[in-house]
Amino acid sequence: MTIYAGTIVDTPGDPFAGDPGNALAEVGALVVREGVIRARGSLAALRAEHPGEPVIRLDGGLLVPGFVDAHVHFPQIRAIGGLGMPLLDWLERCALPEESKLADQAYARAVAGEFLDGLIASGTTSALVFGSHFAPAMEELFAAAERRALNLTAGLVLSDRILRSDLLQSPGMALSDSTDLIERWHGRERLRYAVTPRFSLSASDKMLEVCAQLLDRGVWFTSHVNENVAEIATVAGLFPGARHYLDTYRRHGLVTERSVFAHNVHPDDAELAVLAEHGASVAHCPTSNCALGSGLFPLRRHVEHGVHVALGSDVGAGAGLFLPKEALQAYFIQQLLGADGLPLTPVHLLYLATRAGARALGLDGRVGDFAVGKDFDAVWLRPAAGSTLAVNLEHAGDTVDALARVFSLATPADVASVWLKGQRAAGPGPR
Repeated sequence: MTIYAGTIVDTPGDPFAGDPGNALAEVGALVVREGVIRARGSLAALRAEHPGEPVIRLDGGLLVPGFVDAHVHFPQIRAIGGLGMPLLDWLERCALPEESKLADQAYARAVAGEFLDGLIASGTTSALVFGSHFAPAMEELFAAAERRALNLTAGLVLSDRILRSDLLQSPGMALSDSTDLIERWHGRERLRYAVTPRFSLSASDKMLEVCAQLLDRGVWFTSHVNENVAEIATVAGLFPGARHYLDTYRRHGLVTERSVFAHNVHPDDAELAVLAEHGASVAHCPTSNCALGSGLFPLRRHVEHGVHVALGSDVGAGAGLFLPKEALQAYFIQQLLGADGLPLTPVHLLYLATRAGARALGLDGRVGDFAVGKDFDAVWLRPAAGSTLAVNLEHAGDTVDALARVFSLATPADVASVWLKGQRAAGPGPR
């Protein structure tokens, strides 16, 4: 048993459902045993209840729940920075050539290590990961995630048309390879499987039928929707009988409470109503949407329709794995939308980077905040002495003000330590 003491902040409430201030909580200490939070409260009270137990002081900075990335591409970690192109051009010139290299299993093994270590160094402890088109590469990703004790949900990427030929598979092969991966990895340690058609642009109705068969196995589902206007127009031409982009998935039974759709920058109201009706979630990817010129995310419309929204880094179109940067960009986007935007507070940003993702991934009972009974997945953000962030934290008026300064200024260099189910995974440790 260990007592962790410091400025410990989380969002056990939902700031989108009422007064954001009521969603925020701060405590002075947590009791952790066997990787699970057993008590929370003041340091004095918890030391009195557990005399003699070791205390780890996390003085300076903030201890927050581990970040939850609801959309990120494992094969694209070496492809960040392809600026100046819209989505379909960027895929052809930057992303897909790099993804083809993962046919080499040794290459995939190296990429998986770089990707997962990058997530942890950025404070991400849970993620919904868009995988590779190659089953051996997925074996490497799952095995590496298991060794690191990451909360990882991922799946083989499925496509049977339009993309370069080395990234395509037949529906039959997709069913066979995905079934093997599900049987081997789903529910093992902290790993889960997500059925992952790249997008319906590259997945025929026959491939989407395979996805529906796989989803019946109790796994998760993720794909892209309504990211770019040219993409939307192309999908409409490929599915003339569909009512809208989301309907290409819905008519195969792929819009459920276990579905997370990335982007949704250009939805119509009917699509938002379908998402809400079926309890599906959307992963908002702010830096990617801006880098590719995809558009400004209509968060207000999602919230007003009752659609749950989380954050995704969308590397490699996104500008890095550090979710606080995505949260800050989400804030900027809502400011730019003016009256059409939804003003965000620092409490909203913490929620979006942590518990919102846990809810989208169906992990809210296990991670996302520091509630008793949840796994101790945590990030200690402690800036270097004398840094601009350190100076600003010293002058913060209260916890909300401190969070505002963290989201404005923090970088991965300020991640002092990361814990995955109670095991310290990154950083120099308490000092």
